Amino acid sequence: MSKIRVGMIGTGGISQLHGRQLLELEEVDIVALCDTSAENREKFAAKFDLDDVKHFTNYREMLDESELDAVVICSPHTMHFQQVTDVLNKGLHVLIEKPMTCSSEEAEMLIATAERAGKVMQVSYQRHFQPEFLFIREAIASGQIGKLTSITASLYQEWKQFTTGLWRQVPVLSGGGMLMDSGSHIIDVLLWTTGLTPAQVKPNLHLQGAPVEIDSFTSIRFEEGAVAGLNIIGFAPCWHETYVFCGEDGGIFYDNGKITIQRFGQKPVVPELPKQKTNQDKSFIDAVLGRHEVKVPGTFALKVVKLTEMIYQAAGYKPY
Repeated sequence: MSKIRVGMIGTGGISQLHGRQLLELEEVDIVALCDTSAENREKFAAKFDLDDVKHFTNYREMLDESELDAVVICSPHTMHFQQVTDVLNKGLHVLIEKPMTCSSEEAEMLIATAERAGKVMQVSYQRHFQPEFLFIREAIASGQIGKLTSITASLYQEWKQFTTGLWRQVPVLSGGGMLMDSGSHIIDVLLWTTGLTPAQVKPNLHLQGAPVEIDSFTSIRFEEGAVAGLNIIGFAPCWHETYVFCGEDGGIFYDNGKITIQRFGQKPVVPELPKQKTNQDKSFIDAVLGRHEVKVPGTFALKVVKLTEMIYQAAGYKPY
């Protein structure tokens, strides 16, 4: 079997994780790198000993001049739509870093383009492959805590401090602030683990003196009856990620990777978690090779975009 030839659009930050995970697979070669920063490209190539890889500053030139099967996109958020469109129209598979797009209209257009092209389009929400969240999703689906009544999902991060002066605080590139960026992962967990449908949101946003929103607190009511609090805090002294899922028969508490199940009048239980079998990159390649369906399809990622959009619109906030 010939190898899957992969091109990278964006070689900073998160691309390092994709590079490592892709090159752990015998079926993959990274053959082309595109980034406007020569320093980023050179660091990426040096880290993974890619001496013969082609370098580009323009992704369209990479698509025209390289023999590719798939592309991994790690570029600023507002660039995703056009880049994914061009990749799919070239007849290539694509793995997109979150968020899929910055508007539901663009997300719906990409879903249609992928269907016409007949190519795999996956969004890189890595928590879909992590044991803690696989357990939570299965526990909720199997009724271990009964019908959901409320959820609290919170992320605290030094986002403002670490992104000052970078593209993530440039609205025309980022499409929003902490909610659009790291917050996208928390919205993903909220929707994917519960299967709930947002019906109404009431947000409060704070820019904290930045060009984009930094902190947001949002109350959510779901069509199924449950309520939730979504707290995305970008001006914090450290990373802290917590979830509480309350149901009619108990609750699941997640605190920075540690999970307990609690029921009224009983001692807390620490569950045994499944072993991790794949990740966002391996699952993407397996989907390309027809080994299984796309694990994080555009149709799901659209739900994350829609809720983010609902929150911004309800707050009267236009990021760009």
